[in-house]
Amino acid sequence: MVVDVDICGLKVGDEHPVRLMGVINLSRESFYKGSVVSTDSLLDVAQRMVDDGASILDIGARSTWPLASPVIREDEELQRLIPALDILKDNVDALISVDTVYSNIADEGLKHGADIINDVSGFTTDERMFDVMKEHDCPAVVMASEKIPGDPIGMDAIMGSLARIIAKAEARDIDTNKLILDPAIGKWIAEKDPIYDFETIEQFESFKVFEKPILAAVSRKSCIDAVLHKPADERLYGSLAATAIVVQKGAHIIRTHDIPETRDVVEVARAMRKRQPFTRSGDFEVSMIDIIHPDDAEYFMKSIGVTGTGAKVMKKKTVSKVIRISNITTTEALIIKQEILARGGDAALERDAVSHETEKTDVIVFGTLLQLERLAKKLVCQARNLPHIAEMIAEVLQQEMDVEYRYKREL
Repeated sequence: MVVDVDICGLKVGDEHPVRLMGVINLSRESFYKGSVVSTDSLLDVAQRMVDDGASILDIGARSTWPLASPVIREDEELQRLIPALDILKDNVDALISVDTVYSNIADEGLKHGADIINDVSGFTTDERMFDVMKEHDCPAVVMASEKIPGDPIGMDAIMGSLARIIAKAEARDIDTNKLILDPAIGKWIAEKDPIYDFETIEQFESFKVFEKPILAAVSRKSCIDAVLHKPADERLYGSLAATAIVVQKGAHIIRTHDIPETRDVVEVARAMRKRQPFTRSGDFEVSMIDIIHPDDAEYFMKSIGVTGTGAKVMKKKTVSKVIRISNITTTEALIIKQEILARGGDAALERDAVSHETEKTDVIVFGTLLQLERLAKKLVCQARNLPHIAEMIAEVLQQEMDVEYRYKREL
């Protein structure tokens, strides 16, 4: 389960350096005016980014910011893009990405020296993007989207969207190893609360189940503003904090407006990221999988051919949790230990409680989500305070899965 791909000669994956994608906006409508580059300064800006550590340059001729105004026409986007690509072609030592949602613009961009498509609509705005990708045999960044760019809300929706994009590519006989996944951090639609970006960033390692390169675009995004309450040109340090987290959790490519500052943060965070246990011998491979949410296990099981029903049945067996229950009677603690043992888990309590030499004790219960849920259901039928404790266990398990409980706080 180690990601290791070749993107137009650039090695990307778990065992390679985290790659930096420099943002070059030709669109005056961009939310961050400091990223807008004129044609006259384009080559200097691009070269400086490359010198500072960028391996990829992402060229956008139309702002993807949902509030961008005015909305420009496709022909105007093309008129901005092509001269810029002609300037950069063969003049910078970096891959060139075209940030567009339209197949004809992607096609022309690739003909004028671009290497990669970056489509924030995940090929939903213009499905002919799949054809362009196949015709040019090029890599593509696809952002989680359903009907409009970035509309999935919450990790379940993001994971489902990315899974469907991969499935569509497979159905069209496209090499999915050329897909780079973008989980759509940012306020792409009005209904999206910053807590959903916090969830995505905190659970970034969930995307490992897709076994694809993962791109993180957190630079100066609205979720940074939600914490700092600062305009885009004052969000650098907040962006770097978020960048460190996603790199430590497995990001392979960082899209950023600030290459030199981001490079230092990425190098430190990457050094602190653990290697995934993995070994290969002949045709055999063995790897360790970190599953942090049962739905991640469901996606992974389906990817190896497990039936949808089977994956749903087994997913709660893949995640283990540890619960502490405090200040209960020794008898209650021993009943809890007996019941969780009967379900395949276990519990630890102090020695004096085992020998009934103390009246009150704490107990640490550990088991899979399924075992803990079944424990709570069993305790409802017991005597003493155990039905109330069962309700509390169920409440804690529910809080663990509740995005609002985990991230909603006064900002």
